[in-house]
Amino acid sequence: MGGWAKSWQMSTERRHQRRVELYKLRNQSLQAEKVAIADVESLMAAHDAVNRRWLDYELDVGKLIDFPLMTDVREPLTVAFLRAKREADGLRPSAAKELTAPSRLEAYRASVNAFEVAFAVAEREAKRIRDTNFSGPERLRLATARKLLRLAENDAATPAERQAAYKRARRELDGLIVLPDATVAALEEKVAPMLDSGRPSDSPQR
Repeated sequence: MGGWAKSWQMSTERRHQRRVELYKLRNQSLQAEKVAIADVESLMAAHDAVNRRWLDYELDVGKLIDFPLMTDVREPLTVAFLRAKREADGLRPSAAKELTAPSRLEAYRASVNAFEVAFAVAEREAKRIRDTNFSGPERLRLATARKLLRLAENDAATPAERQAAYKRARRELDGLIVLPDATVAALEEKVAPMLDSGRPSDSPQR
C-alpha cells in the first residue's frame, strides 16, 4: 500500500507539473501574441504617418508646383520612395492581428522603415532644389500656374474667371509637371462644383 500511495502521489505531481508547464506555455504564447500585435500596430501607425505626408503633396497642387521633384518619375529619389511605398502598402495587413508570423512581421518592418527613409530623402531633396531644374521661362510658367490656381479656388472670383483660370493653369503645367490622378481629382473637386454652378447663368452673356 505504501508503494502504491507513493506511486500515485508521484503520478499526481507529474500531472500537476505538466499542467503548470502548459499554462506557462499558453501564457507565454498569449504574451508574445500581444507584443506582436502591438508591434504591428506601431508599424501601421508609422506607415500611415508617411502616407499622410505624401498625401499633403498629392492632394495639394500648389505644393507640387513648389516642389515638383515629388512627382517627377525621372528622378531616382522619387522612383525610390514610390517603389518603397508600393512595397510597404503590399505587405500591410488589413488588421494587426493578421500579421503574427515572425518572418512576415520582419518583412513589413523592413518595408515601412525603407518607406520612411526613402520619403524623407526625396522630400529633403525636393525642398532643397525646388524648381531650379527648370529653365527661366519654365519657372515663369510655374509661377503663373500657381497664381491662376489661386484664382480658380477663390470664392470671390466669378465662375467665368475661375473657369478660365483653371483651364489656363492646366495648360501652363502641361509638359512641366505630371499631376497624379489623385491631385487632379482633388483639384477638380474643389473647383469644378463652383464652375458648374456658374455655367448656366453665364451662357446668355456669351
